Amino acid sequence: MCGIVGAVAKETVVPLLMDGLTRLEYRGYDSAGIAVLKAHNTLQLAKVVGKVATLQALLDKTPMSGTAGIAHTRWATHGKPSERNAHPHIADDRVVLVHNGIIENHEVLRAEMISKGYTLVSDTDSEVVAWCIYDELKQGKEFLMAVQTVVNRLEGSYAICVMDTHQPDRIIAVRLRSPLVLGIGKNGFFLASDALALQKVSHQFVYLQEGDLVDMTPSGFKIYDANGKRIEREIFEQTFYQDSADKAGFPHFMLKEIFEQPKVVSDLLYNVTSQDHVLEEFFGVEASALFSKVDRIQIVACGTSYHAGLIGRLWIEDLLGIPCQVEIASEFRYRYRAKESGNCLFLTISQSGETADTLAALRSVGTEEYFANLAICNVPNSSLVRESRLVFMTNAGPEIGVCSTKSFTAQCVALFLLTLILGRRRGLRIKKEDFFIQALRELPNLIEKVLGISDKILHLAGKLHKKSHALFLGRGLLYPIAKEGALKLKEISYIHAEAYPAGELKHGPLALIDKEMPVIAVAVNDVLLDKLKSNFQEVLSRGGVLIVFATASCNLQVPENGEIIEIPEVNEIVSPIVYSVALQLLAYHIAVLRGTDVDQPRNLAKSVTVE
Repeated sequence: MCGIVGAVAKETVVPLLMDGLTRLEYRGYDSAGIAVLKAHNTLQLAKVVGKVATLQALLDKTPMSGTAGIAHTRWATHGKPSERNAHPHIADDRVVLVHNGIIENHEVLRAEMISKGYTLVSDTDSEVVAWCIYDELKQGKEFLMAVQTVVNRLEGSYAICVMDTHQPDRIIAVRLRSPLVLGIGKNGFFLASDALALQKVSHQFVYLQEGDLVDMTPSGFKIYDANGKRIEREIFEQTFYQDSADKAGFPHFMLKEIFEQPKVVSDLLYNVTSQDHVLEEFFGVEASALFSKVDRIQIVACGTSYHAGLIGRLWIEDLLGIPCQVEIASEFRYRYRAKESGNCLFLTISQSGETADTLAALRSVGTEEYFANLAICNVPNSSLVRESRLVFMTNAGPEIGVCSTKSFTAQCVALFLLTLILGRRRGLRIKKEDFFIQALRELPNLIEKVLGISDKILHLAGKLHKKSHALFLGRGLLYPIAKEGALKLKEISYIHAEAYPAGELKHGPLALIDKEMPVIAVAVNDVLLDKLKSNFQEVLSRGGVLIVFATASCNLQVPENGEIIEIPEVNEIVSPIVYSVALQLLAYHIAVLRGTDVDQPRNLAKSVTVE
């Protein structure tokens, strides 16, 4: 991991490689590097630990130029962040390589290369691939054949771009379980982990499929499948949001994306609902026939998407009575599972559509176990989208901040729309569907109101940002939001935070309560409110600091040792979406006050394409 950019062109490629790396910063990384080839086999290389800006500063002092090059941002998996572990890797000043993913048999290959007398200088699993290709070239194989031979020996996941200094106008790239896209431009051809990185040079893209290899020069490209057969792949036209990689006046991408949520929800509902019902064809041409058969659901996801799944489960079971299970993808794919009976829908959720564990979970199941699958995703042409039978695109636009905000909101809306569609077949009357759609249509305005109390939440953050721990509480539909709030806080502020169902306080967490442990709760005026109030008393009677996000109708008294942040009145069934925005703002403001890297928190990546 984590970001790749490559280019062969009729002009110097350094500026576009650096622009591409900048646009990939959202994926998270700890080091960066660039390698460029000029005529006469001249190789230029620069690597740094730290940000792309540090690499750019190095290039400003020692400029590079060349018509072919590869660049990389690394998120450490094998070997700590260091200059020698940064990409690109070089084998004997001839083979130049960048790699995303994990080579699982790297130790065997490393031992083989060392036995042949080669000296590897990094701790990575990636460098050995460069030496394996070099070894094939040394034996007289042509460049393409050398790469194909080595790739056939690799186990694991990879997106690899490689150059041979003896052929300075050529790049070969191959992918397996790690995204890679080919961009077609007027003056050359380009490669990247995400089409967003190429938005300045191309609006035509080929999304390479599993096992695809592309061989490109400034005059053209050839694609081969995993069997080495020459093939053609579809070319997609793609336009980008003009400000997709621009903060648009906001200090951070995360804050910009938080404030984009009213429009995201409004646009999504405008596209997929009529006056009084959901247009189910937006889930796919087979949706109507397949949804009629669903009698149970298995949801699989990771991180924030998993929390969206937990909310979806409550909607599906509470409103429809359809059994629904939610499981973390990294656990689901490795455990023995009882055979599903009936028509179980396998539902995956992923912002990027490239989440390794979620993809692996999808690939691990078959039609004999799950009669159909559905993906809820934000990235068109991603692996998850291409490999799923039914797809619902959230269309939240590019999300640059590592912390998912607007994508989470869009996922929740998508899950509620799915609930309404399935409800038609479970006795949910048309009038009831219309009632719920109207509740959804109020969301943009309600989210705007939450954004309007950002300053109040900032004031609260000023009281909490020096804390080392936090406990989040919720009940019912708001318990997953408590979990999401805790995740957001720990992700970007590095404060240790945990979430519990409030009813579990007496079963352990109460031991943690003291004046140094803030308890952050979310409350809505529902059937569980009185029980939640009792839980609040348990905190206050032990000297705890209690902060509650609640509507006025909850009639809560401001605690002597705490605070109440008023949330606009909202239909309890869609309340998780509104409350999540408030907790996003809380995490954001605390992180800013602590001086952390909000958009690129340490150790994290936007698209987790390895296990």
